Amino acid sequence: MAQAEQTLHEVLEAFDFGAPVVRAIRYGCGHINDTFVVHTQPEDRCCRRFILQRMSSAAFKRPDQLMDNIIGVTEFLGREIEKHGGSRSREAIEVIRPRNGEPYYTDSQGGAWRLYPFVEGTVCHQAADTPELFAASGRAFGRFQRMLADYPADTLYETIPHFHDTEDRLAKFKAAVAADKLGRVKECQPEIDFVLAREKDCSVALNALRAGKLPLRVTHNDTKLNNVLMDETTGEGICIIDLDTVMPGLVLYDFGDSIRFGANHSAEDETDLSKVNLDVDLFSAYTAAFLEGTGGSLSNTEIEYLPWGAKLMTLECGMRFLTDHLEGDTYFHISREGQNLDRCRTQFKLVADMEKHWNELETIVKQYQK
Repeated sequence: MAQAEQTLHEVLEAFDFGAPVVRAIRYGCGHINDTFVVHTQPEDRCCRRFILQRMSSAAFKRPDQLMDNIIGVTEFLGREIEKHGGSRSREAIEVIRPRNGEPYYTDSQGGAWRLYPFVEGTVCHQAADTPELFAASGRAFGRFQRMLADYPADTLYETIPHFHDTEDRLAKFKAAVAADKLGRVKECQPEIDFVLAREKDCSVALNALRAGKLPLRVTHNDTKLNNVLMDETTGEGICIIDLDTVMPGLVLYDFGDSIRFGANHSAEDETDLSKVNLDVDLFSAYTAAFLEGTGGSLSNTEIEYLPWGAKLMTLECGMRFLTDHLEGDTYFHISREGQNLDRCRTQFKLVADMEKHWNELETIVKQYQK
């Protein structure tokens, strides 16, 4: 029996669901937290569902800080949504506290659990099968930025320190190359040279932040399509989920990670690099929708730096894959030898493609700048 199941009954007793629990089963495709959907049966209406999660102690050492971030951001979002005539229960997740009134429940084995209502009438997509779907996610993440524009980002905890610190990622990469503890440097010298040729790029965004050109904002930091709940009827993104990595950051991080994830059609570990290309049309569709969602809340400088977000998040991800390969595949799970090296190569191919289309990307951003 998995550790989460060992205390599941205890945890279910710790929350007031307002009705008898019928069942609780594993749910979703996440690989970090243990997620369950809980079915209850009220006497006077149909089944009501909840999302119950055991937070990963490996990924998140301070659940108190994690939940402080989430509660602060979701309560702020809820007020903003109501102020603008939206539906708080559908457009922002809500933390349901356990019976003891704490932000989360700690079970008898030390596991930290949280509870959210299930947002009915929504669907979660794993891939952007159409430009319209990708654009819908862009509007949703842009709206997330607009709603949180006045939130004091510097009050948030860093749940994962240096998560998008490209200078720190570069330093860790260089250390892995110097150590070469598995003798793998010789097999990936072209990839190492690719990073070193772009060493100065790793400081572009951080230098702009230090110079006061880019403001610190609340950022999601994991803006994949599957972190947006889409309305089953309209197809529009209505609720941003998975707020574990909500931290202070730069808006270009969120924009860039979406482009890295969604503006290409290849597998992350594709070995045929001729299949790995930036889809400029998808970049354009996402940019238009994202800026529509932000509703003028970004500065002109932030918008101008958006292509840098795409390049830096892709370069950073490639560095992380390559660093892990050099260190023995200790962070990213692999199913075959050399998989992290292949993952790194796909990211670097995307970076090269972005550089090839750089003038076009800048033109697209200016086109949608209001």
